[in-house]
Amino acid sequence: MVNETHIAGVATAYADTHRLKLFSFTVAEKRAEYLWVLRAFDHARANYTVLLHAGTVAQILEKIGGSDPAAQLSSTEIAPLLDQLHVWEILERSYDGTRAASLAEYRNRHFVYQFGQAGYQVYRSVEDVLAARLDNSSLSRLALADLLADMSELAEANRTADGDLIFRKLKRLDSTLSDMADRAAHFYLTLGDLVRTTEVTPQAFLNHKDALLTHMREFSSDLARYAPKLKEAIEHVESTGVDRMIRLAAASDERVFVPIAEREDDWMARWRGLTAWFVSAETGISESERLREGTMSAIAAVLALLRRVTETRRGGVSRESQLRHLAGWFAATPSEDAAHALFQAVFDLGRPRHLSMVHPDADIISHHRSWWEAPPVEIARTLAETGRPPSPGLPSKVARNDGSIRRLREEQLAAQRTRSAAAQSLAANGVYQRELNEQETEVLLSLLNAALTARVPVVGRVKSSTGSENGVKLTLSPSDGSTTITTARGRMHLDGIEVSVR
Repeated sequence: MVNETHIAGVATAYADTHRLKLFSFTVAEKRAEYLWVLRAFDHARANYTVLLHAGTVAQILEKIGGSDPAAQLSSTEIAPLLDQLHVWEILERSYDGTRAASLAEYRNRHFVYQFGQAGYQVYRSVEDVLAARLDNSSLSRLALADLLADMSELAEANRTADGDLIFRKLKRLDSTLSDMADRAAHFYLTLGDLVRTTEVTPQAFLNHKDALLTHMREFSSDLARYAPKLKEAIEHVESTGVDRMIRLAAASDERVFVPIAEREDDWMARWRGLTAWFVSAETGISESERLREGTMSAIAAVLALLRRVTETRRGGVSRESQLRHLAGWFAATPSEDAAHALFQAVFDLGRPRHLSMVHPDADIISHHRSWWEAPPVEIARTLAETGRPPSPGLPSKVARNDGSIRRLREEQLAAQRTRSAAAQSLAANGVYQRELNEQETEVLLSLLNAALTARVPVVGRVKSSTGSENGVKLTLSPSDGSTTITTARGRMHLDGIEVSVR
């Protein structure tokens, strides 16, 4: 029998490979021409024209192509490009017999093309990448106030069952939070590149460091101030009924081709994602807390970079440049001995400066011998740690931790009082016909241990034995049958023994 999980995995992998094929035009030889053709379709789409043929595409490119050579295409050159985009499933193709002026043209029916749904998403992704400004990144600090205001209006809309307003507010909350998360991810990615780069321009960084640090500190402060308020606002919205809010939002959702059940699941997932941003989960921290920790770490990284840039300007040469030159010197040494000599001259780690001793038998072991060859010499701990030889003096003060001693004494007295109370409870209530708690069970086991130790049979049968603790006396007497005591740890069966406590 075929494993269904394996089949599902193969199907998912095939779907992913099929989707990636849509990006084939970006690596094709005529990728610039393909992009201009798709821009013509996007321009027509903005003017509410969906179906285009090769001649219409050529006319649009004359208007929007400018002086780019890749946009100077005739309808004859555009036709094979459209066919290939159709093969890659970016464009969808259909017949258009209305343009035929003769029977021959009708038989050769013209093709018209339009964007496929997935193809348009691929085109927009490529355009977003080309138009993105990678140096323009910032944290969305002002969005926090908008989130709080929208959350309050959402609670009121849910209370009055205004489905359209609930849908608009949920959509705006989801859009604002997504933009905030994307901008934060972009900002910290750019900041990470800045911190890790080895080509830091000191003047450029120093010109913007104050604005950068102020921006991150203000964002961290606002996030810490708004996070508790947003958490309370979310709890207020949930108190008005989350299920009803999701149903009303799904009913007002304009995605008519999506079933109502899927719309409800989609909005429920978005609401849970929104609450996870500001309400901590049972097993972790919220996304806002994680973002604030990331901001504090980024501030520390920027300060470290500032310190590195400052040291570079002060020294006139960077530490990295120094190490690169030093590595070149090591690589150019003619022999291993020369490399050791260079190491000794640079780092001076051949001998500890704070130790200077001779062997007790200096006639046998010369002080000129290497440490690798000479036997070890015992040294005082004071000399190894401080560099000073040991000397007699006053004994050091005994370290007393009065606070810990007092705390341990209080814990000991508390345990003794608890044990005494448990012993008194045993004497007052007995051990049968009830369940002993944990403290009473512990006292009973201690008394049984003392009493059973005293039972030393020599010949015949022992009559009785006793054990005492905390003013309570336990007596074990012979019995014809077995007795059972119920404790917090289970049932205790005593064969031929009866227990009494007084």
